[in-house]
Amino acid sequence: MLHSHLTTLNAVSLVLSTFKAQGLPCDTLLAGSGIRTADLSRSDTRITTTQEMQVCANAVALRREIGLELGQRMHVSSYGMLGYALLTSATLGDALQLALRYPALLGTLFQLSLKVEGDEVWFCADHYTASPSLAIFNTELCLASLKVICEDLIGQPVALMAARFTHSRPDYHERYASTFDCPRTFNAPDNAFAFARHWLDYPLPLADPITHQAMAERCRKQNLEFTGRQTWLARIRKLLAVQLHAAPGLEGLAEQMNSSPRTLRRHLHDAGCSYQNLLDELRFERAKMLLHETEWPIYRIAETLGFSETASFRHAFIRWSGVAPSQFRA
Repeated sequence: MLHSHLTTLNAVSLVLSTFKAQGLPCDTLLAGSGIRTADLSRSDTRITTTQEMQVCANAVALRREIGLELGQRMHVSSYGMLGYALLTSATLGDALQLALRYPALLGTLFQLSLKVEGDEVWFCADHYTASPSLAIFNTELCLASLKVICEDLIGQPVALMAARFTHSRPDYHERYASTFDCPRTFNAPDNAFAFARHWLDYPLPLADPITHQAMAERCRKQNLEFTGRQTWLARIRKLLAVQLHAAPGLEGLAEQMNSSPRTLRRHLHDAGCSYQNLLDELRFERAKMLLHETEWPIYRIAETLGFSETASFRHAFIRWSGVAPSQFRA
């Protein structure tokens, strides 16, 4: 929970649009995330990766192979200013190096790298940092989207030479062929795909040095904003996490942060959240952990999380997850 950081609504919006054709209401996919339908209309909305992963978990519960489809739809235009900076780079290699420089703007949950091996280049995604239960989904989404980005940049398909995945072969592995039409290895030491080295020097059709310089500078500033907010929010979460049994309130938290309540409220708003949002998020994560890993009665969990009445905790948990604590535990 405490490693959760800020990201955009790109992935969430993609999930919602993918299921919209099936007539599935947004509320089903947003359940337990704390994201409101009204938030989706604001281009400046920032959410945490924890919230994003809850929406993805809801999607995976409906369709386990959805990561492949989402990755195929995650075009370079989904990445805002970073996308424009990539498109206007001189070569594919230049664009990929720029993307690796700003992982926060990519919203990746992996450590990305390029490894040149002879005439091959391996685009690798290692050191996954999110929920283990969503590891396969996130691997499929990440690698599929990276391939799409490469093809968007050069304006034509890229023939892959090989692909490898750390997870075991899923029962829907035939679907991999539409994205990874190459020899595929499962239970591998890392997640990666390979393409011919000469593509790194391929001049991009939309290269523009002046626009690229301007966009790259805006990416640098946005990255500073993202990482600065992440550090600041991580400090707040750390403070709140040890006080869930007796939350300090906005005023008390502001004092602990050596800030005024007004300033703290404004900074939280600029980060796309609020004191209550953060408190609820921490309580929800702790509640899920206690329900899974302990046999504590519900009333004790409620007390530990700072609820004066068990009924209040039950109502809050239903609001967060869509089910009662007892149902979640079962």
